[in-house]
Amino acid sequence: MFGLGMPELLVILVIALVLFGGNRLPEIGKGIGQAIRNFKKATNEPDEIDVTPKKGVSKEDGKGGDEKTKSE
Repeated sequence: MFGLGMPELLVILVIALVLFGGNRLPEIGKGIGQAIRNFKKATNEPDEIDVTPKKGVSKEDGKGGDEKTKSE
């Protein structure tokens, strides 16, 4: 798609090394890796809070269910 080969990646690495310095590159890489990991985790996990009422769990259904079990 972009046609990035080894020479292009080396040029990008040298430019990043000049801009940020050798000490900051591992920190930047670690931060990017954590961001990608957290994004993948967030997209794969179900929502923690589900506020939609489930069928048969509402208060009206619960009262009707109690009366039926008492009469049986």
